[in-house]
Amino acid sequence: MAQTRSRIGRQQLRLMFILLVLCAAAVGAATRDPGQYFFDPTFGDFAEELQTARDEGKKGILLMFEMDECPFCHRMKTTVLNQPDVQDYFKEHFMIFPVDIEGDVEIHDFAGTAMAQKDFALKTHRVRATPVFAFFDLDGNMVARYTGATGDATEFMWLGEYVVQERYKDITFPAYKRERQAAAD
Repeated sequence: MAQTRSRIGRQQLRLMFILLVLCAAAVGAATRDPGQYFFDPTFGDFAEELQTARDEGKKGILLMFEMDECPFCHRMKTTVLNQPDVQDYFKEHFMIFPVDIEGDVEIHDFAGTAMAQKDFALKTHRVRATPVFAFFDLDGNMVARYTGATGDATEFMWLGEYVVQERYKDITFPAYKRERQAAAD
């Protein structure tokens, strides 16, 4: 009797394991790698990237200031930036580049000045915490900045819409978010 219960218990565990693997595969199939589908490749010349954004009819450039050990950056990449609808919307409207706030790699800022990524982050944009999402217009002016991880993909989409619709000209993002939440209720 005990052997029968043990055998049934093992069969149930195997079945639960198989279901868990299938569920994980289904969830993984609904996401895409942000390194490949969210961020654009760059040689670090943001003045040149601005021209490319203009030529492609984009609204501007989005920089994600990040660092390797940042749990909030990791959460954004694994729960928001990996979503196909987020990737498609942001890629339609922005050129998107990561900037390592601890990086020694040389970049050229929007004016063409060469400096290390960490200097661009700290000295030029006063980035101390990550992630920071900084939106720049086609003239290289920062028009919106969001520090921290968004609550979910919907809030991040609202942030993108806020910039695309140029609502930053007349309202703060928290006020815009309240408008969107009220409309959704």
